[in-house]
Amino acid sequence: MRSVDARPYPYRFDPAHTAVLLIDMQRDFLEPGGFGAMLGNDVAPLRRIVPACVQLLALARRHGMKIVHTQEAHDPQLADCPPSKKARGGLTCGIGDSGPLGRVLVAGEAGADFVPELKPQPGDTVLRKPGKGAFHATGLDALLHAQHITHLLIGGVTTEVCVQSTMREANDRGYECLLVQDCAASYFPQFHDAVVEMVVAQGGIVGWAAPLAALQAAFGETPNLAGGAG
Repeated sequence: MRSVDARPYPYRFDPAHTAVLLIDMQRDFLEPGGFGAMLGNDVAPLRRIVPACVQLLALARRHGMKIVHTQEAHDPQLADCPPSKKARGGLTCGIGDSGPLGRVLVAGEAGADFVPELKPQPGDTVLRKPGKGAFHATGLDALLHAQHITHLLIGGVTTEVCVQSTMREANDRGYECLLVQDCAASYFPQFHDAVVEMVVAQGGIVGWAAPLAALQAAFGETPNLAGGAG
């Protein structure tokens, strides 16, 4: 067992039964010209976590933990996109429409792909999801059960939407979840900070939170501060 110096108290896990769940690190959310930028957001806060996410994946691979990358992307016919989701916001360029990175949030388009630094590797699992939470209308729960996963190390974007939704879904299903807080980000830093506090409140009502450095220390590794951890 490993123990992480986390909030609200130490997070203990067995790497053999733990997976890293990296949420939606896609070009549509992290790059200029993507959906996030078209919504008027500054993508820089999301880009800043990429080095730490690279380190998180490397740590998982060194210690034999499973890795799942989620991808919010719809069928080209939008058969899995509720009309209310597409209509939300009354956008001139919304889900399924053509933008600078191809059709927005559509599987197979450039924008739906992962940023180059975080491309899935052989042995990783890629899970396409039509909603915010990774358990909604997907086989994630069955996949994790089949691999005897009980603990999740969670990062990705955005903290207050897809990351938080997934963490709450996982908590309700009995998974023990650690939010790796510097491997997650929001376009609005105050939203990120608020989610961290909500997760750890009331004795960890949703789960635990800790920086990547604390997770690395649990394996006896020295944080690579230049790479974004700590």
